[in-house]
Amino acid sequence: MKKSLLVLSAILLAACNQGETNQQTHKNSTQQTEMSSEKETTVSDATTTPSNHKKHQKEVKDGITYVDNILIVNKDIALPESYAPGEIQEARQAIDQLIQQGNAQGLNLVLRSGFRSYETQTELYNNYVARDGQSKADTYSARPGHSEHQTGLAFDLGNTAGTDDFKVSFENTAEGKWIKENAQDYGFIIRYPKGKTDITGYQYEPWHLRYLGKEIAQKVKSSGLTLEEYLDLK
Repeated sequence: MKKSLLVLSAILLAACNQGETNQQTHKNSTQQTEMSSEKETTVSDATTTPSNHKKHQKEVKDGITYVDNILIVNKDIALPESYAPGEIQEARQAIDQLIQQGNAQGLNLVLRSGFRSYETQTELYNNYVARDGQSKADTYSARPGHSEHQTGLAFDLGNTAGTDDFKVSFENTAEGKWIKENAQDYGFIIRYPKGKTDITGYQYEPWHLRYLGKEIAQKVKSSGLTLEEYLDLK
């Protein structure tokens, strides 16, 4: 009888040990599967989110908006009425250099417009609205507070003949063609480029230049994008 009990106990003990072994094997297998799945998920996430994707830094200081330290004003982003820096010296020196270098090559570039205050822009805009209606005026003139000229970083150029000043046909003049090819080398971009009215909100203005500094201007020009697109604002 004792012998039978001993045999039975041995059988039960072996069965328990085998069960524990099976459970441990299953647990290890499950952990390996979870680790493998987690590894695959990590690889997948890295693939769908490129490591070189740049996140732009937007900041508003005293009512003035900067993206990657670039001052931004457009149809949606305004400047405070009190903001009146005048012409930014660095930008004015750059536009003077552009004009001098262009004219040294036989062109006849002249500066037509630089800094404009909020009050001056208000007067201009209201005059355009009275003449052409608000809808039309909004395609070529900025509402008060939304003009790049208020930043002191924007300039309108023309030529001494003046027949194509502030007209799309300026792009076909020797001056317009030279500006299109060389403005970025002096730190400027054509702010409202051709075929981008749906992005900028303004008609093509081959005469309107915005100062960004040489490095950024060259990058924006090479990208073929508007400033809004380049900074992921549109």
